[in-house]
Amino acid sequence: MPELPEVEALREFLDVHLTGKEIARALPVAISVLKTYDPPLSALDGAAVTAVDRHGKFLDITAGGLHLVVHLARAGWLQWRDVLPSGAPRPGKGPLALRVALTGGDGFDLTEAGTTKRLAAYLVRDPAEVPGVARLGPDPLAEGFDRAAFAAVLAGERRQIKGALRDQGLIAGIGNAYSDEILHAARMSPFKPVRNLTDDDVTALYEALRATLGGAVARAHGMEAGRLKAEKKSGLRVHGRTGEPCPVCGDTIREVSFSDSSLQYCPHCQTGGRPLADRRMSRLLK
Repeated sequence: MPELPEVEALREFLDVHLTGKEIARALPVAISVLKTYDPPLSALDGAAVTAVDRHGKFLDITAGGLHLVVHLARAGWLQWRDVLPSGAPRPGKGPLALRVALTGGDGFDLTEAGTTKRLAAYLVRDPAEVPGVARLGPDPLAEGFDRAAFAAVLAGERRQIKGALRDQGLIAGIGNAYSDEILHAARMSPFKPVRNLTDDDVTALYEALRATLGGAVARAHGMEAGRLKAEKKSGLRVHGRTGEPCPVCGDTIREVSFSDSSLQYCPHCQTGGRPLADRRMSRLLK
């Protein structure tokens, strides 16, 4: 799933390639992709793009006073094309969900792999009309998001830290991959309850969060959209690396599986050497 660093890199890419250009047509291909109907997508025809912004994991393209807001979900992606195929795309079972064609012949496709379709596009007058945007917590890379702001966000939380970091209503933009990376950098168990965090824990977690996300954004800066997935994977230390040696200590990276996802961690760095084989039976390390 694209998370804050990849979406920020896509925002930068689109800001360069899209801003100032005129939209010829926005064409929905998958029935499920468009979540709003007023204003109609045809309202973008002939509109000039004036800005590209990001809200957590949401992209926000401003054109003609309207906002095309996109959430790529787990398997969605944006593919830029210097020359779009001629003719209107045909609906079908392929990955293409939505195409935005510019008057210069270039544009981009929104695609989604797999059979579960969660990629979402909204055309609204204000980004706050999108429910997922309206509920977002603070951006963890915003200037004002200091340690005190981070501590305030966590105050009163009773969940495990892994779940809290992924909650978009608490902190915007962090998903499964970067929460694993942040916790590894902070040397903290993913199952540790937030209420058990000490002041030193909060400091370590905040510093790990800023360094991990900031480093990922810096690595992706200026990169073409097509290279971002590979860059993300190459920069991950533990996520998606079950069975590989930890780059910090050499211990074997382990995994805990859930019904629709999994997490990875290093026992030596994060859980005192004890493997957490099953989330229902493992006890939190305090």
